[in-house]
Amino acid sequence: MAIEMQISRVLMSETHDTHFVELREAEPAESAAPRSFPIQIGYAEAAAIERRLLGQSFPRPLTHDLLDDVVHTLGFRVDRITITELRDHTFHAKLHLRHRDIPARTHAVDARPSDAIAVGAAHGVPIFAAERVLDAACPASD
Repeated sequence: MAIEMQISRVLMSETHDTHFVELREAEPAESAAPRSFPIQIGYAEAAAIERRLLGQSFPRPLTHDLLDDVVHTLGFRVDRITITELRDHTFHAKLHLRHRDIPARTHAVDARPSDAIAVGAAHGVPIFAAERVLDAACPASD
């Protein structure tokens, strides 16, 4: 089962080469605190996510803009992002594409979570995390 998440914040360090995007559970279970977890990302991805969330653009497309343009030129749209697993301290994701004119035509593309989120951020694409990812990333406290 996949749980809907939302971007809680993007943390960019000016003094260290460590940057994060934090995802938080969109609708936690009744009387439960929302689960959240950080994903360490590169500076370029952190800047792209932040820029796209703010609606900022450049005169020429940057990498995530280029990928977004290719997806749309081929007749697809990003349908959703799923954080599929956490293996060896590394998150894995899928970028789910749906054809605009033929909704049954879909593709799931392997992606780094940071790239998938950067592509989807400009369009408010929903983000999901597999329950097993939340179990691994947010262990229950005693």
